[in-house]
Amino acid sequence: MTRLLRYAEPYFWLILAAVMLLFGQAMCDLALPDYMSDIVNEGIATGDTGTIIGIGFKMILISLTGGMLSIAVGYLASRVGAGIGQQLRIDLFEKVESFSNVEFDRFSTSSLITRTTNDVTQVQTLVIMMIRMIFYAPIMGIGGIIHAVNNSASMSWIIALAIVVLVGIIATLFSLALPRFKVIQTLVDRLNQVVRENLSGLLVTRAFNTQDFEEARFDKENKTLTDTNLFVNRTMAAMMPLMMLLMNLITVLIVWVGSYQVSAFKIDVGQMMAYMQYVMQIIMAFLMMSMMFIMIPRASVSAVRIADVLESDPQIKNRPDALPFSSSEGVLRFDHVSFRYPGAEEDVLHDIDFTAKPGETTAFIGSTGSGKSTIANLVPRFYDVTEGSITIDGTDIRDMELHSLRSQLGYVPQKAVLFSGTIDSNLRYADKNATDEEILSGAQIAQAMEFIDSRPEGFETPIAQGGSNVSGGQKQRLSIARALVKKPQIYIFDDSFSALDFKTDSALRAALRKETGGSTVLLIAQRISTIMDAEQIVVLVAGKKKKK
Repeated sequence: MTRLLRYAEPYFWLILAAVMLLFGQAMCDLALPDYMSDIVNEGIATGDTGTIIGIGFKMILISLTGGMLSIAVGYLASRVGAGIGQQLRIDLFEKVESFSNVEFDRFSTSSLITRTTNDVTQVQTLVIMMIRMIFYAPIMGIGGIIHAVNNSASMSWIIALAIVVLVGIIATLFSLALPRFKVIQTLVDRLNQVVRENLSGLLVTRAFNTQDFEEARFDKENKTLTDTNLFVNRTMAAMMPLMMLLMNLITVLIVWVGSYQVSAFKIDVGQMMAYMQYVMQIIMAFLMMSMMFIMIPRASVSAVRIADVLESDPQIKNRPDALPFSSSEGVLRFDHVSFRYPGAEEDVLHDIDFTAKPGETTAFIGSTGSGKSTIANLVPRFYDVTEGSITIDGTDIRDMELHSLRSQLGYVPQKAVLFSGTIDSNLRYADKNATDEEILSGAQIAQAMEFIDSRPEGFETPIAQGGSNVSGGQKQRLSIARALVKKPQIYIFDDSFSALDFKTDSALRAALRKETGGSTVLLIAQRISTIMDAEQIVVLVAGKKKKK
């Protein structure tokens, strides 16, 4: 939790103002029992109506002042909490954007979503409650003890007894509930994962009629989370009745002991009533602190999970002496490259050596799992090579600035990805300053105009999240068009023609050859017809380049 304290630094003055207002609110609340004692002793006991009205009016003013201070504290606490939550989400998002595939393999997508939403909300709620309670409760507790002792020192043992019993109750409940807080966050991750998989694979679920299986899988995770939450909630729910029981028992004890004190003329009735209220304030202060002790461990788990993401050091990052991409030709060279995934025992690629030249297409073909897509992932540095080097015009790509390197790559992934928006916004994703002519040219070369012209909205046709409202072939063509709009020096097509029919594939490759005549093209495919016109064909077998 302390690792996130730096997020509170910009709000130091707001927090200080809130503490000062809380002190004023506590002083108002602590003053009321003494005024009530005065009403009883000086007004009711003597029948002095003027005194009752005068003191009562003061109590109303003090109560109103305390209420306004409470509202002001709530406003400041909400501003601080919302601000910290907003900055946490921004930093988490930016950190995740800097992650390489290595970090994505470590943190699951569902876990990253939970950390950015649920965990941040836990921390934000704690900040708000801490400002409102953690400073207020000690003031009330200590002030209540001082005022109670001043009213009747002879009954101080009742306060000590109440505190001992209170601490015993809180300790027992905490020992049962605290171990479950970390479990809850893990279970939320698992439930999110099940939901995400089910939603993304809903068509497959329906096609195989496995709705019952998915429902059972969801119910299992949901029931586990529900049972754990219920256990914690039941344990915590027992706190309030136990506190109320303790308060009532202490009240009876004070009345019983106080009646003897009153009859012995050691204290008067007003003092006994004030003493009773101060003891109630002390118990409520402990109750508020116990609520904080419940929230702190739960939010601490969330804070640790957030800090794990924020403090993760991406394996793929710029070197201190990284240079901007300054290639003039675009000669791409794999120099005896080997690669294995982190923690793996065997290489995925072993001793791969080839040179891809501008104006030529270098094609890769091989069986599933032969390492074709891994080659495509190494060029943009989604992973770094284990051995050997990848160079562009003789410069190792690890010595280049990441942003500069990737700005010169036109990457079309194996699984076409579109973003919610329009066809136009998806094509401009490559270059926001692209002209309408460049957008049209990219779509024409990618053979996408056929279905774009068939839509009434044309380029303004809405694209749903993930491109769910267009076919697989249409997604691939739009992804290719997006890469063409970028006009990069090196194109990487990772099995980007698999969903196209033979006629469209042939027309697209013919148009593509004219457009990319001066660029270096890496083409990964499964079909012989797609790569037969390539100047260089690399055949991969089990991660190794097949010798001719």
